[in-house]
Amino acid sequence: MIKRALGIDVGGTGVKGAPVNLRSGELAQERLRLLTPQPATPSAVAETVFELIRRFGWSEQDGPIGIGLPSVVKQGATHTAGNIDPSWIGCDAAALFKDCTGFPVTLLNDADAAGLAEMRFGAGRDLPGLVVVVTLGTGIGTALFYNGQLIPNAELGHLVIRDKDAERRAALSARERYEWSWKKWAGHVSEYLGELHRLLWCDAFIIGGGASNKFDKFAAYLECPAPVRPAQMANLAGLVGAALATLPPVKAKARP
Repeated sequence: MIKRALGIDVGGTGVKGAPVNLRSGELAQERLRLLTPQPATPSAVAETVFELIRRFGWSEQDGPIGIGLPSVVKQGATHTAGNIDPSWIGCDAAALFKDCTGFPVTLLNDADAAGLAEMRFGAGRDLPGLVVVVTLGTGIGTALFYNGQLIPNAELGHLVIRDKDAERRAALSARERYEWSWKKWAGHVSEYLGELHRLLWCDAFIIGGGASNKFDKFAAYLECPAPVRPAQMANLAGLVGAALATLPPVKAKARP
């Protein structure tokens, strides 16, 4: 089994990275953070990622590299662009990073990466059935898992509820923008979780993103037909999950 990987989390304001112990989920070295270039074009972000790799003195012998991107990622290509330059849409990102850094990389959606970390080492490690990891921050990200297996690229943060994008009311940024109380904002979060449950009949929710650090302020006001837990991996989830994505996929067990 691979013991270490370099996990990199590309965000709208920062690009974070660290070597990760894949058995424990702990960082093998202190995390580094570089500013996301503006505009965050594919070539500029790739150069920033290469600088992180260089600062760690990473080589292929040290282990693989995983990168979480704020985008739908399919077969190494990016199809959306959240808080990064629109030129990412349709980009062959796998080839871009290989050309720029000299390393083959594993790419995945950033919310999926955070979800992988939570399901392996955090709040979801003992949860069966259909679990939805919901990151509430500037926007809303979602990651779906069935019996621990990732269902990738679940872009459910933009559900339309009462004629408005769910992010407009349920993202953590909405509470700050409208100066809502925790109770009022929790009502909108409850409405959003309720709609997800109506569509998916989830077995549990995990709340991540910036809201996970404030969970005790609004948990009592949540109304949801499925159990809701706060995430445990905090701001390390994205890069730990990106590192985990480099592991070979686990085959689902066949039913007898």
